[in-house]
Amino acid sequence: MRLFLRRAVFYLVAAWAAVTLNFLIPRAMPGNAVDAMMAKFPHLSPQAYQALTAELGSGRGSLWSQYGTYLSDLLHGNLGTDLSQYPASVASLLAQTIPWTLILVGSATVLSFLLGTLLGIAAAWRRGGRLDQMLVGLTFLQAAPYFFLALIIVDVLSLRLGIFPSQQGYGNGLVPGWNGAFISSAIDHSILPALTIVITSLGGWMLGMRNVMITTASEDYVLAALAKGLPKRRVVLTYAARNAILPNVSAFGMSLGFVVSGALVMEVVFNYPGVGSLLYNSVTADDYPMLQAIFLIISLAVLAANLLADVAYAVLDPRSRAKGALG
Repeated sequence: MRLFLRRAVFYLVAAWAAVTLNFLIPRAMPGNAVDAMMAKFPHLSPQAYQALTAELGSGRGSLWSQYGTYLSDLLHGNLGTDLSQYPASVASLLAQTIPWTLILVGSATVLSFLLGTLLGIAAAWRRGGRLDQMLVGLTFLQAAPYFFLALIIVDVLSLRLGIFPSQQGYGNGLVPGWNGAFISSAIDHSILPALTIVITSLGGWMLGMRNVMITTASEDYVLAALAKGLPKRRVVLTYAARNAILPNVSAFGMSLGFVVSGALVMEVVFNYPGVGSLLYNSVTADDYPMLQAIFLIISLAVLAANLLADVAYAVLDPRSRAKGALG
């Protein structure tokens, strides 16, 4: 319990630091959101500048008062007003895009982790087999850029064979909702982006698990379990794999944290309505409030995912709990 409380305090301090930096960095940069808006619409009058300053809350009061207002707005879920789609709120736009990214990138990340881990265990236990030889090709695919593989997949499976659609998150004319037609269309449109993510990340999970598994399989406690005559499957899963998976769990926590940001290039290639596309459009449009909100959400998501990874690590490895209790 002491270990969990200590880690929770650490992540709370880190979250406060992320929030504070997210507040300070935009204010340390030249210009502000109001200047960006006025640059886009040079015909606006000086009165409009004052109105936008009051609307966007840019530069009002001292730095401490702005910080207090910023924290209060965050607690109330107010992330500001979007510039590129003014006067829509940043929170409303994020609420529309985050579910798309969480479902697509999150599902693909979990699937690639589970599949890569299982294949890594099998490849390590049967070194030199066909599965072990396939790892070279999977590692090559991992090194290939997202956009390059995505373009090949679109060309072959969509343009040439016409099996799957290649653009957007659902078919034209459909209204998002919990109905069969929309859900079926959304699944159909997500297959190619998900396939791109799984193919490019599968080799990394498999290689990492295989290498650690080979080292763990030669440990004395694994050899002793085999000498006792325990079933081979039990030795592999209970003794060797449980300890070998620990580094993958930490890496998986980091991957889950970055799920919120989406696979930027992948979403742009497929014109997928997720956070990655929103981030790209915000960068090109100098949309400071949206960029600030996305970076904050990514930072908090990474911290939350790492906290969950620490908890999972402690559950899988009793030695870490013992060290925490002694510390």
